[in-house]
Amino acid sequence: MLYFALPHRFRWILLLVSSYYFYMCWNPFYVVLIFMTTAIAYWTGIRMGRTENQKHRKVYLTLGLVASLGILFTFKYLNFSFEVIRDTLNILNLSFDTPVLRLLLPVGISFYTFQTLSYTIDVYRGKKSVETHFGIFAVYVAFFPQLVAGPIERSTNLLPQFYEYHPFDYQRVTDGLKLILWGFFKKLVIADRLAVYVNQVYSAPGDYTAWPIILATYFFTFQIYCDFSAYSDIAIGSAQVMGFKLMDNFRRPYFSKSIAEFWRRWHISLSTWFKDYLYIPLGGNRCSRTRWLTNIFMVFLISGLWHGAAWPFVIWGTIHGLYLITGILTSPARKSLTRKIGLDNHPTLLKCSQVIITFHLVVFAWIFFRAESFSDAMHIISNIGRVDLKILFQPAELFKELYGVALGRAGLMIALFAILFMEGIHLLQRHWQMRHMLSEKPLWLRWSVYYSMIFGIIMFGVYSSEEFIYFQF
Repeated sequence: MLYFALPHRFRWILLLVSSYYFYMCWNPFYVVLIFMTTAIAYWTGIRMGRTENQKHRKVYLTLGLVASLGILFTFKYLNFSFEVIRDTLNILNLSFDTPVLRLLLPVGISFYTFQTLSYTIDVYRGKKSVETHFGIFAVYVAFFPQLVAGPIERSTNLLPQFYEYHPFDYQRVTDGLKLILWGFFKKLVIADRLAVYVNQVYSAPGDYTAWPIILATYFFTFQIYCDFSAYSDIAIGSAQVMGFKLMDNFRRPYFSKSIAEFWRRWHISLSTWFKDYLYIPLGGNRCSRTRWLTNIFMVFLISGLWHGAAWPFVIWGTIHGLYLITGILTSPARKSLTRKIGLDNHPTLLKCSQVIITFHLVVFAWIFFRAESFSDAMHIISNIGRVDLKILFQPAELFKELYGVALGRAGLMIALFAILFMEGIHLLQRHWQMRHMLSEKPLWLRWSVYYSMIFGIIMFGVYSSEEFIYFQF
């Protein structure tokens, strides 16, 4: 209400104060880091805008990249680097005690660092004019809806919107609130409920047999999607209420027919960032085949590191890189096999099989993402490999084994039903914009749906202060 009550020329001040207050609620001291990152990007942009000399512009670009990435490296990767050095020297039978710095990882540092880097690079490339208003630039970096977990916005999209006047619009505001409500449902009813089961199994995988581990792995697959996409929905919806349009971050990724398609649908703001600022500068696919495959592998290796300074994340990124490379190398053979067995004459069956295979490849990779260590991940995979298929013919015994882990019978059934409900909505979204379709329905039907969602969240939500998974990145 205060935002809409203020004259347009003062709104950026409210947004900046709100964004910094929002960030300081986590840790007041670390607001210094986001201010430093902002100041570095602003200064290098101003300096590049004042010269046409490409050598000088490249110097300022390099200074901006080194300074911003240096802050990120210090707080997120320095201890991991020491660990790698120590492990490497141990292999060579050399003893070296590396220091361990007790640094608290600033929430959202990877997100706002990449956002400032995209601005600096776009200014250098001439794709974005220099932003001279420091206050508005600071709002762009710290914009509170998407500050701590994205989407990672581009300056070409978001910065101009701070200069636009956004009047109160009932349809736009209610559409934003609907998206926020959907995000609450995915986070509280699905993600946080599944987290109870997943946390119990993955914290002590040695205590469980194959079937609870398999279910926990499937549950984590939906937990991480619902957790992360819920935050994106809430962020996009919050921004939409005030008149800002953020980019979509998810488009039903588990319906993908290939790993390449999965990455066009999952965390879109990050995958497109890597494409524009790493993959294409490395040469993309406009180079030799070997170099092309190397570029793909490097991007996914770095993507794994972006998610966390630990070996399981590196392995997760490596697996996805190998998936894509294998898909490219085997594409002719797979097309030939499809023709030979006649699947190309049954497009629906072919699509379903591709979706199922892709989904399970993604599920397997999530094991390394979620496991607390590499040894835990290998133990989980080993346990799954020893699955007892005979129990499938004894459903009472199977359900008893699954119910006994966490949640209980009722909680487990609520989780499964909520997942099916969400996927049903996703299927409908292939053909209809649900929010717009709902707005065209009679008043009694619209409000019945709203109240049903609200009471469903209140009744079936899990309120255990489970933070968003991507806050740690």
